[in-house]
Amino acid sequence: MTQHAYGSSRSDPLDPLAPLEDTSDASTAALSDRARPLPRISIQAFCETPALAEVLQDASEDRRLSKTHLTIQMGGAAAAVAHYQESPTPNLIILESQRSHAALIAELDELAQSCDPGTKVVIVGQTNDVMLYRDLIRRGVSEYLVMPITPFELMECLSGLYNNPATDPVGQVFAFMGAKGGVGSSTICHNVAWTLSEILETDIVIGDMDLAFGTAGLDFNQDPVQGIGDALQNPDRLDEVLLDRLLTTCSKHLSIFAAPVVLDRDYDLTPDDCQTVVDVVRQNVPFVAVDLPHIWTPWTRQLLLQADEIVITAVPDLANLRNAKNIIDHMKQARKNDAAPRLVLNMANMQKRPEITVKEFESALGIETLAVIDFDCENFGQAANNGQMVEEYSAKAKAVQSFRDIAMTLAHRKEIKAEKKSPLAPLLEKLKLMR
Repeated sequence: MTQHAYGSSRSDPLDPLAPLEDTSDASTAALSDRARPLPRISIQAFCETPALAEVLQDASEDRRLSKTHLTIQMGGAAAAVAHYQESPTPNLIILESQRSHAALIAELDELAQSCDPGTKVVIVGQTNDVMLYRDLIRRGVSEYLVMPITPFELMECLSGLYNNPATDPVGQVFAFMGAKGGVGSSTICHNVAWTLSEILETDIVIGDMDLAFGTAGLDFNQDPVQGIGDALQNPDRLDEVLLDRLLTTCSKHLSIFAAPVVLDRDYDLTPDDCQTVVDVVRQNVPFVAVDLPHIWTPWTRQLLLQADEIVITAVPDLANLRNAKNIIDHMKQARKNDAAPRLVLNMANMQKRPEITVKEFESALGIETLAVIDFDCENFGQAANNGQMVEEYSAKAKAVQSFRDIAMTLAHRKEIKAEKKSPLAPLLEKLKLMR
């Protein structure tokens, strides 16, 4: 059999075609998690229908493909053959074909003459044909997709080609930001991260990006010498060994990347530097909570856009409503294939303070509130002064359950609650047996 230049990612070339998964609301979150970010690769697509071109355009605007360079052309396999007779092939070719089985195989054989070794090829067709699929895989085609497909399904396919399924998945990033300064976004971030580490017993890192005034060290009663400022000065040097030295351990599963909190040093942060640091951390732990200051810069916008989940904390007043709407609308537009940002209303139901109702907030923003945390100066204030989380200080505090709900929602998990048994349960069981 002739050896072609296409690079195949299939370990078993005889796997039958499976129907594409639906992307209902119940499965969208799981499908989104499986579509991991792609590395810096060049992708060229040759379409025959506007439908696929539109899917590719939508996918190209997604955060998971932000590092790739994607070009879209019309003309299908014939255009690809003509193009690569004079041009080098990219890392990945996406080819749409409505031709018959024999005609498509002939075009691929011709294309193979111009393909560089290592180039991956994904074919998009109209026929759910097992025999065609097997012939394509034998010729080194990496994947065969059947129209119609969604941007999610396309991104999952491409992610599978460049991410080793045998390795641990890339950690999820949760970005926390306040709609206004002083609304308690950092407190929400720290308590949710601590709660997640305690419930799931899994590692999580808090990255304190408020370099001048960050409170992660204070909230966890730590005074680290090194932290995230050192990593941001030389992001290219950050690796697993250096990361371990710069992190401060707060509990068995929680570490903080503390801010330097000094005013005699300037940090000229760039989006790429910040993203590099976050990417290194997420390669080493399952969850990363990024605590963003209430400023709007290219790097804060980039970290929001690249996060798996966004949590906006607001106080129920007019300024918070306006700012939250601006941020959420912007994120919805820029992150079309992701869930909308989550909204947490903090310090609600304060006595004698006029407030905008939860219903009015939700109506104006077009999203449901993830949690409403009542004003509780005693528990929150004493916990902060002690360098503790709210649940550590008072497990009966009303906000504890809200933090648990937020944590489980972000992690796409359900908390398994122990069933409370009556003190009389043993006696009642004995009475049942005696009947």
